[in-house]
Amino acid sequence: MADLQCLPPNEQPRVSDHMDQIRDMIQKIINNDCAYTVDGDVYFSVDNFPNYGRLSGRKLEDNRAGERIAVDSRKRNPADFALWKAAKQGEISWASPWGPGRPGWHIECSAMSATYLTETFDIHGGGMDLTFPHHENEIAQSCAACPTSNISYWMHNGFVTANDEKMSKSIGNFFTIREVTKLYHPLALRHFLMGTHYRSPVNYSIAQIEISSKAIFYIYQTLEDCGGAISQFQEEIKTSGKKYSTTDDAQECIKNLRSHFEEKMCDDLHTPTILNAALQVALGSMNNILKMLKKRLQKPQKLSNIESLIGLEKEVRDVLDVLGLLSSSTYTAILKLGACYTVQVLTQLKEKALKRAGLTEENILQRIEERALARK
Repeated sequence: MADLQCLPPNEQPRVSDHMDQIRDMIQKIINNDCAYTVDGDVYFSVDNFPNYGRLSGRKLEDNRAGERIAVDSRKRNPADFALWKAAKQGEISWASPWGPGRPGWHIECSAMSATYLTETFDIHGGGMDLTFPHHENEIAQSCAACPTSNISYWMHNGFVTANDEKMSKSIGNFFTIREVTKLYHPLALRHFLMGTHYRSPVNYSIAQIEISSKAIFYIYQTLEDCGGAISQFQEEIKTSGKKYSTTDDAQECIKNLRSHFEEKMCDDLHTPTILNAALQVALGSMNNILKMLKKRLQKPQKLSNIESLIGLEKEVRDVLDVLGLLSSSTYTAILKLGACYTVQVLTQLKEKALKRAGLTEENILQRIEERALARK
């Protein structure tokens, strides 16, 4: 996950270390008349929680119990779910006021999130298949234990498919992150994943990740070329003693990128639009300026273009930083290595491309030499 620029969690709790919190939460739910005990089991009573179904929009009468597993006749309502399960012979178990047993499927999430994030926190994520019953049940039991419990945003991600088919080990189209990053740069995989809105299904295909790999190469080649041009003229800017302003076009581009980025990130993290719209315009503007700098320009025009390049590069880096395509660790590496970091990423991208093609750099150079000889 570190290769994908994902920050590590502050806490990685284990259920077995939080039995006291789980038992305490179950007892609160019982005390608030939202759960009952039956032969060592503890069940949540959905009839005693009027808001049950508020996340998924499902009504109790729409739930058709007994289609997949037999309904437990001891339940007051077929939709009631287990908070604590009495131990069966040979199963691992923990002591409780209701007898030895283990937690139900949902209660551990509520207890541990309350322990580390308190009863009220901002974001809860998960796959769209967890909306019901798992997350619905989490809300019910958390609010039954603590009426002020609240989560501001529920973020459910779409499924991953491969070539428009559901990923499955049984049909052999299942890929792990490690397998993908053997052939593609981790930043290319991150770019690919952000190329689809997180709530939509993600269709993994070689063609799509190739596009993302080329996009990352374009981004880093632009940053590398930009860094080279800035370093070439920076001393001239210092010695000139004058302050040159960015061009009107560059100012407009910077303003548009910033406002577009903030607007789309506030629109339910709409990353695909960011990657394919204003960011591309900014990168294109940077490359246009780089082309301009190769021409014979008057000094004021040349240095104004350099200032424009500096402003655009900073704004692009800020966007990439938030997206995890240029993380804070990247900034540290840039401070230590300077332009070497972008070269390092470009080199890694080239090495991965050669590996996919089954070639080495020597093979490429040999073929170039053979073609040059054939033309003589």
